[in-house]
Amino acid sequence: MSNGMTTEERRLLQNKNKEKYWLKWGPYLSERSWATVKEDYSHDGDAWSFFPFEHANSRVFRWGEDGLFGVSDNRQLICCNVAVWNGKDSILKERMYGLTSHQGNHGEDGKELYYYVDNLPSHAYMKAIYKYPFNKPYPYEELVARNSELGFEDQEFEIYEIDGLFKEKDTGDTPYFDIVYEMAKDDDNPNDLSFRITAYNRSTSKTGELYISPQVFFRNTWSWNETDRVKPHLEKSGNNFVTLSTEKYGTTYAIFAPSPGEFDDGEDDHPTTVATNGVDDDQGILDVEPELLFTENESNWKKLFDSKENPTPYTKDAFNEYIVNKDTEAVNPKNEGTKACGVYHFPKVPPGEYVTVRYKLTDTRLPMFEDEMVIDEDDFDSLFDRREQEADNFYWRVTPAPIPESLRAVQRQAFAGLLWSKQFYHFVQDEWYCGDPLQKPPPPKNRANGRNKDWKHMYAEDILSLPDKWEYPFFASWDTAFHCIPLAMIDPEFAKKQLDIFTREWYMHPNGQIPAYEWNFSDVNPPVHAWAVYRVFKIERNMYGREDRVFLERVFQKLLLNFTWWVNRKDHDGNNVFEGGFLGLDNIGIFNRSEPLPTGGTLEQADSTGWMAFFSLQMLNIALELAKENPVYEDIATKFFEHFLYISDSMSFKFEKNSADNFKEEVKESLWNEEDQFYYDAISWGEPFKQQLPIRSLVGLIPLYACMTLEPRILDKFPGFKKRIDWFLSNRSAMFDRNIASMEKRGIGERLLLALVNEDRLKAILSRMLDETEFLSDYGIRSLSKYHETHPFSMSVNGEQYEVKYLPGESNSGMFGGNSNWRGPVWFPTNFLLVESLQRFFLYYGPDFKVECPTGSGEFLNLAQVAEELQHRLIHLFIPDAEGQRAVYHGEYSEFLSKDPNFEELIPFYEYFDGDTGRGLGASHQCGWTALVAKWIHDTGLSCVRLPRTPRSSVTLSNLDKTQVDSLLNELKPNMPRKIARRKSSKSLINLTATQLELTEEEKYLHCIGSTRRESAKLAQRSGSIISSEEDDEEGVTFEKLKQNQLAEEESRLVNELRRRLSHTTINSADEDELECLP
Repeated sequence: MSNGMTTEERRLLQNKNKEKYWLKWGPYLSERSWATVKEDYSHDGDAWSFFPFEHANSRVFRWGEDGLFGVSDNRQLICCNVAVWNGKDSILKERMYGLTSHQGNHGEDGKELYYYVDNLPSHAYMKAIYKYPFNKPYPYEELVARNSELGFEDQEFEIYEIDGLFKEKDTGDTPYFDIVYEMAKDDDNPNDLSFRITAYNRSTSKTGELYISPQVFFRNTWSWNETDRVKPHLEKSGNNFVTLSTEKYGTTYAIFAPSPGEFDDGEDDHPTTVATNGVDDDQGILDVEPELLFTENESNWKKLFDSKENPTPYTKDAFNEYIVNKDTEAVNPKNEGTKACGVYHFPKVPPGEYVTVRYKLTDTRLPMFEDEMVIDEDDFDSLFDRREQEADNFYWRVTPAPIPESLRAVQRQAFAGLLWSKQFYHFVQDEWYCGDPLQKPPPPKNRANGRNKDWKHMYAEDILSLPDKWEYPFFASWDTAFHCIPLAMIDPEFAKKQLDIFTREWYMHPNGQIPAYEWNFSDVNPPVHAWAVYRVFKIERNMYGREDRVFLERVFQKLLLNFTWWVNRKDHDGNNVFEGGFLGLDNIGIFNRSEPLPTGGTLEQADSTGWMAFFSLQMLNIALELAKENPVYEDIATKFFEHFLYISDSMSFKFEKNSADNFKEEVKESLWNEEDQFYYDAISWGEPFKQQLPIRSLVGLIPLYACMTLEPRILDKFPGFKKRIDWFLSNRSAMFDRNIASMEKRGIGERLLLALVNEDRLKAILSRMLDETEFLSDYGIRSLSKYHETHPFSMSVNGEQYEVKYLPGESNSGMFGGNSNWRGPVWFPTNFLLVESLQRFFLYYGPDFKVECPTGSGEFLNLAQVAEELQHRLIHLFIPDAEGQRAVYHGEYSEFLSKDPNFEELIPFYEYFDGDTGRGLGASHQCGWTALVAKWIHDTGLSCVRLPRTPRSSVTLSNLDKTQVDSLLNELKPNMPRKIARRKSSKSLINLTATQLELTEEEKYLHCIGSTRRESAKLAQRSGSIISSEEDDEEGVTFEKLKQNQLAEEESRLVNELRRRLSHTTINSADEDELECLP
């Protein structure tokens, strides 16, 4: 491997250098474009009702396409997706289904089983699985009916609870198909896309019918305004291929290979074919030939709105009408239009068997045979084998430490979900607000909702990282900041672009506000952007040895505007106590924090003020980093130092001015409660009228985020900055003494500490945070203390009762749609920042500063150990426990979902988790911030093992006997599964060659033609030879040797590393450098 780089790293470098555009094509279609704000042109702003699911297969989207495992170019002009039908459903399955916000008892809720299994940052290889039942129709009506019977107090009804859909209770049979979707790009041409769909019948007794229909179509860009546009066109050009013509890309071909319809009869002696699918041909091999269908990507207005006529007789729903309703006149007999598909019909797929569909999208003509383009199926499958191997190599390079396979699988699928959750996001606020001249039905004039009316400058046409492409098919800016941490580990260029784009003038408001999300761009999210920018900068430097100071400086300049917006808009009285509003924590407060208080007055928020202190320190960190090469930033660093100091003091103290130059310092109760030793929000009606709200929640933990250590060499490097610190020490010494670890007291390594909490308050807060009867759960830190389970906090205002009670699972109200809950569950983003804060405090206090963990246990850990313990608890949400069950599946169906051989390796990444059981809640594919688990596995995976229940502080490798050590080492060795060799059709290149050479059946048998590689291996074994099913590819061989040699030669190093990690005494230097600015 040249320069020690993996193939995937070279691709990313080629893309960065604009040598090859690897990121032109990717998984850029949404999983749901219906019922979104972008498609809502109603008079009342009810997006869920204006464009319902029932319209989606017949009505054209204005702003972006969706589809099952959809792929498109980066401008979404050419789109591909997959449709399937089991012969029983009421409609063709073209997109994911779920309940709307009105239908679900906890808001919108996807009701499908699908999993993102693999993906490379270049999208040179992608893999996903959709579980499709075939013995019963998909239960659209039943899902609505069953959920309508439930209330806020009930758990959601899930699709796998329906008997006989995915498992029969009486027989244990599993009558569904695993639709395994894969895409691979050509080695030399990133515009050459190969697709492979393999459908496995998972039943042990039932035969299933299946239609597989890959679709290719153009996003409708021509029906909305009077601008002359060149309408794209596609047409049938041969028996098995379609020619696509666009003004931007020229000519592209979609080629559909025949599918082999043979099935092995289970005999060992001779390969045979069973006539179950398709029609016989001259060679006696049964193929399923694709039927090509054509229509227009236009709405069916007659069907939807009883219009007199459609713009074209052939509409978007033609394939559904043709396949499901047998309407042969629905498709265009001229075999042309703007939407096409290849239909593969498999009348009978036996239990335990599979079928394969291969097709391509390419800008290169393939060899012709008669009237067909020929796909070399052996070469085709070899490409997928190579891509899988390259993915193995790349992800091994990302996390080279030998870690358990169970953790590596979690990390790999977390990365996969993160990459699959990219989407082409197109939205022009001004055009949306005014409506389109040719739109039908026309939007109402002067629409009453007026949503986002102050964001007329907003112009989005980008590939964005989204939280969940079904439940949240739009950007959420504070989510994006967390996405970028694991993204930076695998594709720092994309991570940087995500952070940069929200500060560009077509996103950021002229006043400096970063847009929140499309439901309300003006909502206020926590100011985490600066933190993410610096973390991404540091991760790239540590993992890839590159410093992008241009990126750091460019975004920092825009964040100065954002900081000013916060100070000007959110500090109501100019006293450095902030009333930020929503702040992303939905229902955490007793009142809706996005609305005026029913009590009157203003809400002074401990978390808002903590966030601003955190923001100040992150800007200080970046300014010091930039000052290394540009002294101008030293002055800016000083400014943020001062901001932090005044915010810090305002958290607990108020000041009154005696004169222009003198301050009379008067201690008054602000946000810190001395009796409870905790931070609370407070309602202020103007001094001296103030009331604290004694709710023990994340609001009181967030002030821990605001901490930073200063290396002594940093102060020596910047004398002007040091001079300003010394001035404060002389003139504002009381501020340091009460709030901040004294600047005169040096910590470990002669470090200085800036923090909102001093040592006493840190211990007090941690005693609650690490108490299992309060915040500490088996799976991380709860968002609300369990104390409030038996001690709810309530207030009566104007005859209306308000209450906050510990709710470990779903919300018990419809606040913020009812689909999230911050009153007890565990959330990854807030836990991630808590872990990082503990690591920062450790850098100052060192290994001798210990706290009881858990509180009351008698076990004392230093803060690095506490941080690692929290990471391990969070990681264990996803890995099987001693009984083989995953906490995320907690409940009646946990054993099936955790242990069934076709489910057990598939991992969901939920939005948040039950504070008691770890059960996954909310969006099921929140591979945005929940993918943060990949970073924790990278950092602590080696020590994340469940050991005998000895006292936590004394667990070391020396406590384990040889059997336990050997067991640990064996678990860390990589598991390399063998590749599956799929059947070939009679029109694969090798079979066509055999036909032309007129080989006999015996000759074909001897040359392994017309049989699977499994059968070839049997033949080879009988002849005494050995045939490998792997490609003998240089990179694969090299990396295999590297991995095996590393494990064989460095076992002693591994033992030493295990010993170090299990002793929990330090954090490594790379982690330290990621946290702070070092000289």
